[in-house]
Amino acid sequence: MTYQAAIDYLYNARPPFHMVGASAYKPGLENTLRLMAYVGNPHEQLRAIHVAGTNGKGSTSHLIAAALQASGLKVGLFTSPHLVSLTERIRINGTPIEEQEIADFIEQNKDFLDAIQPSFFETMTALAFAYFVKQKVDVAVIEVGLGGRLDSTNVLTPILSVITNIGFDHTEFLGNTLKQIAQEKAGIIKPHVPCVIGETHPQTMNVFLDRARECGILGEGLETTDCRIWFADQCGYMRSRRLREAPECELKGIYQEQNQQTAYVALQVLRNYTSLHVPTSAISEGFAHVCSLTGLRGRWETLSKQPLTICDTGHNSHGLQYVARQLKELKNPHIWLVFGMVNDKDTEVVMRLLPAGERYHYIFTTPNTHRARSAQEMLALWGREGIAMDDPKEAIRYAQQHAAPEDAIFIGGSNYLVGDAITSYEV
Repeated sequence: MTYQAAIDYLYNARPPFHMVGASAYKPGLENTLRLMAYVGNPHEQLRAIHVAGTNGKGSTSHLIAAALQASGLKVGLFTSPHLVSLTERIRINGTPIEEQEIADFIEQNKDFLDAIQPSFFETMTALAFAYFVKQKVDVAVIEVGLGGRLDSTNVLTPILSVITNIGFDHTEFLGNTLKQIAQEKAGIIKPHVPCVIGETHPQTMNVFLDRARECGILGEGLETTDCRIWFADQCGYMRSRRLREAPECELKGIYQEQNQQTAYVALQVLRNYTSLHVPTSAISEGFAHVCSLTGLRGRWETLSKQPLTICDTGHNSHGLQYVARQLKELKNPHIWLVFGMVNDKDTEVVMRLLPAGERYHYIFTTPNTHRARSAQEMLALWGREGIAMDDPKEAIRYAQQHAAPEDAIFIGGSNYLVGDAITSYEV
């Protein structure tokens, strides 16, 4: 089987969530466990760090992986979605999985896949875990796909669980309150496995404490030595003393500050409560070169310097509130925004967050997925001056043609749009 044939099979037989939305989502672990058993139960053979959260779980996963990689370890990294190539989702020390590995996995297991009809993400999870075992990684960093409790990756028993934050996204699956969403994310907390929570909130704090108590990692109090749950945004407890702040980082989005602190606390827990050797120098090296070490793209990434062109994968109000703040801080005389979203996001809330004024010029576009809101609909929701262009690459070209050298261009609102931006600027 060729790689293209494997891709066609994956996308046509069981299209992924990022293409078709809710119809691709299969909650529950039974199907995943059947598939894992068929391919040799790789989830039972991995030493893994499991990362969930509404936003920031990708960046946090990459930061942890980069530090572990800088420690001399062979590190697997499983994330989603991809921006340009499916191979981005599965990496070892920053190198994407070979296309033929994907083709071979599908060909070898196609009869069983046809029989049980796993989702796209269930199939990719089994492929990633089997590949990491085959390549004998020292440790794997595994990002949750959606939610936590019922996510395919939750067949793992990790050495550390990390939950970055809780916000409103995928509410049709996870619930309509922060407490309900937190309960789903808290499902990755396992008995006797240390856990780091990146961002606390009055509505979610007790959810995590209750789950930690159920799993035997709370102890008698947050400041006791038998406690195995840490809250990175409060004090990052480690035997009753405050951890120092995270080191300098290559990621410059202001929203990354919390992700950096979460990853830093997670690495301190790994140093103190597992057998992994993670020198302080490796953490600094990993944070300083996270993009080059792991291949991370699209996080307040500079694509061009004249005019300054930035893309970012923030795609809901929880993430875009920080992007909007950073856009307001840009000093360029004019800012051209190529912006598009998909229809299951809180677009109306996002529109109230975006900066407005004479120096902001909006080009709304339609991301390359049938889940997208149309450019015309986005412009109508904006209710101010702007233009609508259906083709994302044409919209990007329009911004390039109209921006002066001293201006700035921002491209975002959707992962698909950021993928188009990356390919446009690499031509």
